[in-house]
This record gives sequence, structure tokens and C-alpha cells, in this order.
Amino acid sequence: MEAQLSTTMKNSLLVLNCILLSIGNCGGPLLMRLYFVRGGKRIWLSSWLETGGWPIMFIPLTISYISYLYRRSTTTTTQGSKTSLFFMKPPLFFASTVLGILIGLDDYLFAYGVARLPLSTCALIIATQLAFTAGFAFLLVKQKFTAFTINAIVLLTVGAAVLALHTSSDRPEGESNKEYYLGFVLTLVAAALYGFILPLVELTYKKAKQAISYALVMEFQMVMCFFATAFCTVGMAINNDFKAIPREAREYELGEVRYYVILVWSGIIWQCFFLGVIGVIFCASSLLSGIIVAVLLPVTEVLAVICYQEKFQVEKGVALALSFWGFVSYFYGELKQNKKNSQTQTPETEMSQMDYP
Repeated sequence: MEAQLSTTMKNSLLVLNCILLSIGNCGGPLLMRLYFVRGGKRIWLSSWLETGGWPIMFIPLTISYISYLYRRSTTTTTQGSKTSLFFMKPPLFFASTVLGILIGLDDYLFAYGVARLPLSTCALIIATQLAFTAGFAFLLVKQKFTAFTINAIVLLTVGAAVLALHTSSDRPEGESNKEYYLGFVLTLVAAALYGFILPLVELTYKKAKQAISYALVMEFQMVMCFFATAFCTVGMAINNDFKAIPREAREYELGEVRYYVILVWSGIIWQCFFLGVIGVIFCASSLLSGIIVAVLLPVTEVLAVICYQEKFQVEKGVALALSFWGFVSYFYGELKQNKKNSQTQTPETEMSQMDYP
């Protein structure tokens, strides 16, 4: 009965995190673009909002802590063991601090791209992240390349090249070539940096000398978001964003109240993305998380075209088709590899991976 209840709760949690990931993956970029097209100009503020909602993480963490302390109370009483409230040890905390600063930089690069490029173009460039992730995973965690992986990298690279060759027809009105090209390059750098961060997180987990639980992953994510927000806060202070926000709110096309509503909901929805990603990875796998993001790419494209009347030229259609083909190729190869690995995995190994706090 316990095993059945555990399976039911885990499946429910998986469904919930899939929903959160879907909301964050589509809603976050759409709200960010809405901020810019209606008169917002603060790039550091937008990057701050990507992780500024990190206090929301206290809600699931508090629930996890209460559950953990309740289950540990009997053991503490009978065995005299000491209960520790926080799961993260100093080496993992230091690693999450460094990763948080990198994420803060990546937030700024992505926000700059969204400010200068149509969202549909920006989403297609970000799709190249998979190619960078595969390359850095090979270098950092010794991930083996397959024919499917190489095929995906080639397709995603060609897709980005197709966009780069026809950028002039996609430039928003009133924007200079220099700003557009810089936005294109910085978005590509953002994809490469995030492609480096993901294997680095995996390497950190492998090198951590402690069991990785869902509560620990949430702690890790919260610390990363905190330092990413701190990094962007410094940028906002240097750029005088705090003084400019009230003035920008008064001049915003949709009104002052809606300006702040957009900012608040941006922070909340971006945290949905982060919570969804780590939740899906814990309940299932990083493969499923990547598949969901891949499936949602056309959704973001269509929503951007509908909501902001963005142009959808032939080049974008070709790049979208190549990107989707690359995703399918990559994940089909991963599915085959995981199926092969699962056949050699023992029940004891599977149980050891399910470590709850």
C-alpha cells in the first residue's frame, strides 16, 4: 500500500511539474517581450525578474522541511541522532554560488536578445542550446556522442545559420543594424552559456559527497537564483534602474498599474519554469524535461506571431523545421541509449537513486 501511495504521489508531482514547466517556458519569454514592446527599456530589470522570484522556493522547501523534521522526530528520539534543517553542505553551496553568478550573466544576455529581436527569432536561436549542451557534456561529464547527437548538432547549427543569413528582413522597426546584430550574437552566447551551465550542474551533482534528494535540489536551485538575482541587482544599481523604474511605470503604454503587474507576474512565471525543470528531472529525467521544452518551442513561436504580430518568413519556417528535426534526432538517440542502460540496471541501483530527505 505504501509503495502504491508513493507511486501515485510521484506521478501527481510529475504532472504538476510538467504544467509548471509549460507555463514558465511559454509565459516567461512572452511577458518579457510584452514589457519591451510596450515601452520598457530596462534590460537589467528584465534579467533580474528571471530569478527575482526565488523567495517563492521557500513554499515547497518549507513543506519539505516540515515533512522531513516530522519523519526524523521518531529517529531522533529513539537513536539520539541530530537533525539538520538544511541539506546542503558547504562545497555544494559554493558551487551553487558560482553557478548562480553564471546564470545571472546568462539572464542578462537572454534579456538583451529578447529586447532586440522578435521573440520567434530569439526562441529559434535559443534552440541551439542543445548543441552546446551536448558538446560541453562530452567535455565535462564524458558523455558519449552517437550518430543521432551529431546529426542534431549539425541540424541546429544549420538552422541558426539560415536565420543569420536573412536577419535584415526580421529587424524590428526603428532598430539599428548594430543593435539587431548585437542582440543576435548575445542571444547565441546566452544559448552557449546555458549549454555550459547544465552539464556543470550535472558535474556538481556527481562530485557532491552527499545524497541528492528533491529537497536538496530545491535548495541548490534557490541558492543559484539568489546569487543570480544579486548579480543582476548590482547591474541594476550601476545602471540606475531603481531610480528609473517609477518614471518608466508612469510612461508605460499600458498604464502604471499594469506595468507593475507585468513585473510581478514575470517573476512568478519564471520561477514556475525553474521549479518545473528541477521537478521533472527529479520525478522522471532530464530527457523528459528536454522533450517538453522541445515540444513547446512551436507553441512559443505561434504565440509570439499571434500576440505581437511578428513576421514569420520562410527562413524561420526552415529554421523551425531543422530545429525540430534536430530535437527529434537527439532525443530518439537518447531514448535508445536509456533503454539499453535500463536493461542492465539492477533493482537495487534504481532504489538507491530514489533518495528522499
